Amino acid sequence: MATRREVIKAAAAGLAGLGILGASTQTQAEEKAVAETNDKMIWGYLIHLGYNMWGDWDNPKIKLENWPARPYLRCDEKLWDDLMPVMQEAGINLVVIDLGEGVQYQTHPELAVKGSWSREHLKEKLGQMRKLGIEPIPKLNFSTGHDIWLGDYSRRVSTEPYYKVCADLIGEVCDLFDHPRFFHIGMDEETQEHQESYEYCVIRQHGLWWKDLLFLVGEVEKNKSRAWMWSDHVWRHHDEFFEKMPHSVLQANWYYGEPFNEDINYVKAYLDLEEKGYDQIPAGSNWSSPKNFKNMVEYLAKKIDPKHLKGFLQTVWHPTLEGFRDKHLAAISQVGEARKEFSKG
Repeated sequence: MATRREVIKAAAAGLAGLGILGASTQTQAEEKAVAETNDKMIWGYLIHLGYNMWGDWDNPKIKLENWPARPYLRCDEKLWDDLMPVMQEAGINLVVIDLGEGVQYQTHPELAVKGSWSREHLKEKLGQMRKLGIEPIPKLNFSTGHDIWLGDYSRRVSTEPYYKVCADLIGEVCDLFDHPRFFHIGMDEETQEHQESYEYCVIRQHGLWWKDLLFLVGEVEKNKSRAWMWSDHVWRHHDEFFEKMPHSVLQANWYYGEPFNEDINYVKAYLDLEEKGYDQIPAGSNWSSPKNFKNMVEYLAKKIDPKHLKGFLQTVWHPTLEGFRDKHLAAISQVGEARKEFSKG
């Protein structure tokens, strides 16, 4: 496959060949086209407002302090405010906000915890992000492996009350974000393996998983946004995934290791999504390695057609708390470094 820069250069060369561009201006046109393409690329960062997305009890075998759900918000507003200009400086132009229990929803105030942000406060923060040139994107993870933030509704999955609360929240959040370009619905790790440490395990499978996924996608699209989701369902259900997954859904496969090659199943998923023509924003992280994000960008920029590669997303998977400031700053810095290398083509 031609590289991103080669595709852009070929287009400029074609214009020169038609006499539209003189030979002396062709190089300038190429560089301008590359710059414009870079400007359109999404350099994203996932940040947590809510964090009740894992454990439903204090499992003594889990040593991660913030793994269990808590009845209070775990988000340091000062750290949040400090990180935004750092993101801007690094070239991050989109932030996915994992909302969870972090908002006092008008439609479902029962989901709030102590310290949840008011709707007005959230909108103020979104305005501040936009002034920095950062596009805020909402995320509500509806995977049963990450939905403890839904409170009692997480134990009423696939019932009429569940569908109503999902629809209510998607509609309200789209309104709060002024009908965002994308809406991340999560949907990752809905397996027994990923819930074996929980007290209460729920797994949708076969037709029910697809029914609920398509319901969520439909609600997002009804609100004039584009559904965005984690792609790991394809790891275990390859053929079915490509038979049933709408191309309208933006895909975010994820892999957090250092080596990148097609012999790694998680890496091959990026290539399979490209082969089937899906738009992608691949996700990396510094959870396991500080080299992951740079390696991911370098590898996939050569493998995914520019028309399908919409950008990249960095994740840190720690709460927005002062104790993790350095982890966040490192992750942001890694995006900046990868972005600079990417711009060289």
